[in-house]
Amino acid sequence: QVQLVESGGGSVQPGDSLRLSCAASGRTFLSYAVGWFRQAPGKERDFVAAINWSGGNTDYADSVKGRFTISRDNAKKMVYLQMNSLKPEDTAVYYCAADPRYGLRMALQYDYWGQGIQVTVSS
Repeated sequence: QVQLVESGGGSVQPGDSLRLSCAASGRTFLSYAVGWFRQAPGKERDFVAAINWSGGNTDYADSVKGRFTISRDNAKKMVYLQMNSLKPEDTAVYYCAADPRYGLRMALQYDYWGQGIQVTVSS
């Protein structure tokens, strides 16, 4: 079992930065890949970024490539999403998710989910 809790969301202006954190518990977490997803009102839950168990491989949606960076600290059981140059279209509830397999981009493929955290980008 893996439990995930997101933090670090909030309201910012366009162009600002924000760092989301995903705190994990469970002894098997170190072998899991982690993904970040987001869901805007009335829309599907979309893939944002993913990282493999070691942090040596990352994957990004085209919409965030070059602006967002995913990283992890296995000693602390933490995964981060650094979001720079935020745009209004980045507004959504952000979720972290975990699965033993890396390279997954569909939400239904992930076994474990956090509760989500709101990110609002508005002037």
